[in-house]
Amino acid sequence: SGKTKVLVSKAAYLIQEKKVKPGNILAITFTNKAANEMRERMEKMTDLSSRNMWIGTFHNICVRVLRRESQYCAFDSNFVIYDDHDQQVLLKKCLHELAFDDKKYNPKAVGANISKAKNLLLTPYLYFSEATNEWEENIGKIYELYQKYLVNNNAVDFDDLIMITVKMFQSHPEVLKEYQNRFHYILVDEYQDTNMSQYTLI
Repeated sequence: SGKTKVLVSKAAYLIQEKKVKPGNILAITFTNKAANEMRERMEKMTDLSSRNMWIGTFHNICVRVLRRESQYCAFDSNFVIYDDHDQQVLLKKCLHELAFDDKKYNPKAVGANISKAKNLLLTPYLYFSEATNEWEENIGKIYELYQKYLVNNNAVDFDDLIMITVKMFQSHPEVLKEYQNRFHYILVDEYQDTNMSQYTLI
């Protein structure tokens, strides 16, 4: 339907006609493929390198922010990002340590619940405090241990990237202000598809 074309055209117009600095524009999309396409189109339309532009997925942008601002987080700037396999291995370790039956607490189901919690910006404490039954309370215990191991391993999972960025901005308004002042224009492709954590970030 041409939404990406509109977004790229607007960014190019701001740079070329309104003399906005490329680094003052934040352009976000949902997939790496779309982000790469956006960078290529921007370079063609403006004859500028996309290196100084903030163009990427929600997660790419958050990685960039967190590596710059790691002193405000519980990990170093060289943190690793766990994929689905790493996450499953760690969850199984947590289940074993807590003596929970992995048939009753299937690692994939547990991971899905933790992912849902993070997309709702619920920390382990908040998740546990809102639990309405024993199963949810135990998921909260697994979630808490899982996060402790991530911190100890200088690691985050995919959902952490947005949640930790949001929590950092909420806890450190001076850092938030820096990025608010940096980005004069925020352009979001497929904005209607944002979940709660993505919406809150924007």
